[in-house]
Amino acid sequence: MTKQPDLAVEIAGIRLKTPVMTASGTFGFGKEYAPYVDLNKLGAIVVKGTTLLPRMGNPGRRLVETPAGMLNSIGLENPGVEHFIDVELPNLKRYDVPAIVNISGHSVEEYRELAARLDIDGVAALEVNISCPNVKEGGLVFGTDCASAAGVISAVRAATKKPIIAKLSPNVTDITAIARAVEAAGADAVSLINTLLGMAIDIRTRKPKLGNVVGGLSGPAVKPVAVRMVWQVAKAVSIPLIGMGGIMTGEDAVEFMLAGATAVAVGTANFINPRGAQDGADGCAGHLATQDVGSGK
Repeated sequence: MTKQPDLAVEIAGIRLKTPVMTASGTFGFGKEYAPYVDLNKLGAIVVKGTTLLPRMGNPGRRLVETPAGMLNSIGLENPGVEHFIDVELPNLKRYDVPAIVNISGHSVEEYRELAARLDIDGVAALEVNISCPNVKEGGLVFGTDCASAAGVISAVRAATKKPIIAKLSPNVTDITAIARAVEAAGADAVSLINTLLGMAIDIRTRKPKLGNVVGGLSGPAVKPVAVRMVWQVAKAVSIPLIGMGGIMTGEDAVEFMLAGATAVAVGTANFINPRGAQDGADGCAGHLATQDVGSGK
């Protein structure tokens, strides 16, 4: 009789029961999906992007469905770090699953302060979203410049003992250069890819469909790009990778791992199927079982 494979993996010292976790911004703070998913069976919950102060997000329409994907321009709407610590974290502690906090800032100082405040019990790791504009440097996005990306990670590293996962933007010329820069600055892992920049226009009104004009493209349409970038980065750095971008099935998850990812994150699939992450983990296990991977034979 074939045994179910042991899917446990380790990322930056964090043990995950399964390599399938949730992608930030697509799973709320976990409680929103608790009626549909057994949170204890996930690899990790990566919570909604958290900022130093509460944010209302972008005005106007924020989501647009596209062929094989979705455009979003949420604008990091969230209740702020203090609310997360006081209200959301106690709920997350009830579950036997690592809680990873995605953080975003408009300056290096904001990232540093967020990291310091979240260096507390119950937070397994920090996922540092470096796809935010640096307002002090004329709007330059941290994640598109090696020095800026490294500067953010260095500041976070100095402020926390928690493992650091640098979330990489695909909107760059050479993603391997950014990956090497954040590794040298102290990142314990990288996650990729964040969304690709996209736009949709309503041909009847002749205006952009998104209130913010442009947004982030995710879903199956971006998967080939994501797999390619994971493969490139896996050859460029020695720290582990979390792959994401259009994962809809267990087979998709396996494809990312074959490209070099140690774990994966399910995002847009959660909008289509609330059980997307758990189904992905089950599908991954099912595929590996058919291949006798980890079966003990």
